[in-house]
Amino acid sequence: MIGGFLGAGKTTAIGKLARHLTDQGLRVGLITNDQAGGLVDTRLLRGQGFATEEIAGGCFCCRFNTLVDAAARLQEASRPEVFIAEPVGSCTDLVATVTYPLRRMYGENFTVAPLSVLVDPVRARRVFGLDEGGTFSPKVIYIFKKQLEEADLIVISKSDLLTEVEIAELVTLLQGEYPAARVLAASSRSGGGLEEWFSAMLDGTPGSRHAMALDYEVYADGEALLGWLNATVTLRADDEFDPNAFLKALAAAVQQRLGPVEIAHFKMTFSPDDGIAGELASVNVVRSDQVAEAGMTLDEPTLGGQLIVNLRAEGEPDDLLSALREGLDASIGGFFGLQATLDHEEHFRPGKPEPTHRDADAPLATAG
Repeated sequence: MIGGFLGAGKTTAIGKLARHLTDQGLRVGLITNDQAGGLVDTRLLRGQGFATEEIAGGCFCCRFNTLVDAAARLQEASRPEVFIAEPVGSCTDLVATVTYPLRRMYGENFTVAPLSVLVDPVRARRVFGLDEGGTFSPKVIYIFKKQLEEADLIVISKSDLLTEVEIAELVTLLQGEYPAARVLAASSRSGGGLEEWFSAMLDGTPGSRHAMALDYEVYADGEALLGWLNATVTLRADDEFDPNAFLKALAAAVQQRLGPVEIAHFKMTFSPDDGIAGELASVNVVRSDQVAEAGMTLDEPTLGGQLIVNLRAEGEPDDLLSALREGLDASIGGFFGLQATLDHEEHFRPGKPEPTHRDADAPLATAG
């Protein structure tokens, strides 16, 4: 499993790991996870050619049997030698509710790797007081820090965003706060540090310490402060338009309308109807003061296609939906004859997590 808070860069890193393993001749199966269906992550990973199952309706901890079933479906379809699972970015307590039960009940079928938890370096420096800037309320930060506490490997992702001095300062802080973990720095964009992380994950073993103490009431309150929006939108135009430019315009319009609401993660993909299968345009925002970054781009203009929107922020779900609707109305005006139809949306706050299993201690024996 590769965990980490919303916006930590998990999906990009998983794509890099999956490609690394595939290049070594290994078959890989991916499992994505969200509180609702229609994930940008799933579309992005499938667009890279990887066999991917999506689990919606709750985190792995609350959907443990569905996780096992998803692995079985992948096994039947493509017989992966390695499964990579990406839990919901607001989920924690994965060791007690997923890793330990897997090892206890399915140790003959799975060898479980150390739990990697990715952390966005800009967000982390703000959370721990090294830098000023927008951040979350205390109960949301409680989840952020608990994710790091249970990690075997803490990976400072996007290390190319900071100077070497800033990264070193953050490594020292995190190693002091979480001495049971190994702290690494890596960048999916530049490739720096990825080999070291991959080796530590693939060659290491998960920790055998007691499960961490977790106040499920505070955890539930923290998740309930986060608004969730998944939406699909059909775009149609009288003349060809640039989808890359539209995504950036829409992201900026939504951000403007959210105002002081702190964005945890805002990402969108666009699939053209008249393009090659698997081709996508995508943008990504992981902080309210960040300008949207293009992930994948399309080389040709288009007459239309499907837009998928995933927005998570510490705010009212109704406000997220309103920001999207108003942002769409404002953005299409800059593109001749463009129309946007909201086909489906789910906006809500996550419910209280209720794990299927919770093992306090590691199994006495595990499969090798």
